[in-house]
Amino acid sequence: MKLHLCIFFWLIFMFIAFSQKKATFSIQFNDVLLSDALTSVEKIYSIHFSYRDDLIKNKRITLINKNRTLQNVLFLFEKKYQIKFQKIDETNYVILKRTKTLKDIQHLNNVIINNYLTTGIYKRKNTSFQLKTNNLAILPGLIETDIIESIQQLPGVISPNETATGLIVRGGSNDQNRIIWDGINSYHKGHLFGMVSSFNPNMSSKVTFYNKGTNPKFGERISSVINIETNNKINEKLQASFDLNGISASFFLAIPIIDKKLNVQIATRRSYAELYKSITFDKLAKKVFQNTKIQNIENTNNDFFFSDYNLKINFKPNDNNQFYFSLFNIENNLDYTVDNIENNEEFNDILTIKNEGYSLRWNKKWSKNVKQITLGSFSNYKFNYNFIRRQNEEKIIDFDKINTIYDTSIKTEIQITTSKTDKLSIGYQYNFKDVSYAFLETSDLPLVLDNSQTIVSTHSLYANFAYYEHKLFDFEGGFRVNYFSELNEIKFEPRLIIHKQVLKNIEIQVTAEIKNQIISQIDETILSDLSLENEVWRLSDNENYPIINSSQISAGLIYKNKGWSLDLDFYKKYTKGLSALSLGFLNPTDNAVHLGNRKIKGIDFYVKKDINNLKVWLSYSFNDVKNKFENLNNKKYFTANNAIAHSGSIAFGYNLKKVEMVLGFKARTGKPFTKSFLQDNERIFNEINTGELEFYHRLDFSSTYQFMFDKKNKVKGKIGLSVRNIYDKSNQISREYIGNNSLNDPIRIVDKFSLRFTPNFLFKIYW
Repeated sequence: MKLHLCIFFWLIFMFIAFSQKKATFSIQFNDVLLSDALTSVEKIYSIHFSYRDDLIKNKRITLINKNRTLQNVLFLFEKKYQIKFQKIDETNYVILKRTKTLKDIQHLNNVIINNYLTTGIYKRKNTSFQLKTNNLAILPGLIETDIIESIQQLPGVISPNETATGLIVRGGSNDQNRIIWDGINSYHKGHLFGMVSSFNPNMSSKVTFYNKGTNPKFGERISSVINIETNNKINEKLQASFDLNGISASFFLAIPIIDKKLNVQIATRRSYAELYKSITFDKLAKKVFQNTKIQNIENTNNDFFFSDYNLKINFKPNDNNQFYFSLFNIENNLDYTVDNIENNEEFNDILTIKNEGYSLRWNKKWSKNVKQITLGSFSNYKFNYNFIRRQNEEKIIDFDKINTIYDTSIKTEIQITTSKTDKLSIGYQYNFKDVSYAFLETSDLPLVLDNSQTIVSTHSLYANFAYYEHKLFDFEGGFRVNYFSELNEIKFEPRLIIHKQVLKNIEIQVTAEIKNQIISQIDETILSDLSLENEVWRLSDNENYPIINSSQISAGLIYKNKGWSLDLDFYKKYTKGLSALSLGFLNPTDNAVHLGNRKIKGIDFYVKKDINNLKVWLSYSFNDVKNKFENLNNKKYFTANNAIAHSGSIAFGYNLKKVEMVLGFKARTGKPFTKSFLQDNERIFNEINTGELEFYHRLDFSSTYQFMFDKKNKVKGKIGLSVRNIYDKSNQISREYIGNNSLNDPIRIVDKFSLRFTPNFLFKIYW
């Protein structure tokens, strides 16, 4: 009986496959984008294509009306363009350049959603998102690639304070996101106090974002990983670009030194507000400096600028060895002076933030199936805030807040390809962190208000096995073992991903993972007159600041059919070892550090429809984040500060030849806050975070136009315009209470509001 059933199903399968190959349909294209033509072919023949966007970007196709088989159509596409259709199975094809390798086929075949949100964003079977920055289309409010803000468009990611860097990923804190640039840990992620990402998009080539199912080669943070990689290819011709927008100017250069063996890439960017303050800068600065002494940005004594530069050297002496050297430098400087002539007083705020890093990577190919990657990196972060008050030219107050990090790492990983689709990775990593902070009063006698220095050495072993393109299911499983020397702790971190195609158009994904984190930020507000950068980094000490531990499970499904893409995911997270200063919970009589835990549950939903040149997508996230701390709220769970219960967005993108336009609407419930009232001139607080701010919403628009300056020399240009918050909605984004460091300090309510109507422009030349 079993044999008869097997034969019966096999005959049906062969009949369907044969019918599909031989079926003819009336096909006609009249100067349409090749991407739209491929979508139509997918619908007509019930198949699916995987491809890199740059292979078909801006290509157009015309075919006269005629009955054609699938093979006829694919042959015509191959004939017109330098592409090849690689058949994976009866319904899946990979589009390649004729020179592409098996590695490219494996990569594309592991993509389950092309053009997630828009062109250049992919979702892969290992649950990660991948952004190809060179091909990334515009997103609402963005006219050029901002890596961090682009990730904010994904479901489950939100920035309640409206900054580029204030990422809340599935209820995790901002400091629980690890950002890596060519293997270098980055600790300062944003210019203009977080309003602009500090990572130059002209240098980045590929960005991988993990919010679950994280590869065990990545440790150190419990919420997410953003792994930014620059271009490893050695260009044959000189490449250059110049960009100018409403905030900064940037320049990029890729110079071939030795043909196919050595090149150098250089990128630099700098703000120009000290020369000219555009309306874009004015709007951003107004939001940043609200409720601080710096409220009049036209003040001639306000000196502010930011800059970053990057260097990349690619060297390929032979086919078996490649060497890559990377350098980045990020810097923000503010020098603000206020003169009170009546009292003969002068107030001076000086803020310097700098993060520099270096990495050296060696890729060694030992054989056809064995490869080794060795990487050394160093990151140095320095934060220095200095407040000086003078009266009658005599220094009365000289306060310093200092935070430094020295982060050194070396790791090596062996990758073994066990079959065409399966791969085993085994690696070792050593990491050394030296973190210190200090609060000093030095106007008269040196006085240390608070200080700390901690070092932790970490030895990590990890392994991962990827098992893909098998009939039963796809699987990735691995583990990471960390030994924290100074803390005398061993932590085991298993990771698991299961992917299964259950029906023709439906796939399911299940993930589970455990992570640990030894570095985090604490909120310190002592004498911080600017109230701009109040968080400082510190390491775990297994006392007041234990190792943070997190576990997460998730399960979801993916549906694809006839231009529709749907992604639904449910998750639960549990975090323990959190530390909180009572200052953050409005208790002026208690300055102790309290330990606690967090439980999170949520849903991420995304749906998209491609209609010829129009793309429409909608996303929604539900998030329930609860905290519980010792000696707070009677040890009962309460809503976390970063909990946004409901958030969603809808966007419409239109692409017509050289013009791109996108319109997006964002909405979410308000941020939690603690209610209070005055009684006998004393402020009384209700239970923690039982209040909720008003509903938040805004509408954003972006548009770009590409053109040729010089067709002979292939000099291209791009202009763009974006508007954030088109209808100028004033959204309240937070309510804080300041001045409760001691019983004698009056408590002041500080309300902060969102970015208002903010236009921006782009002018770009590249070749």
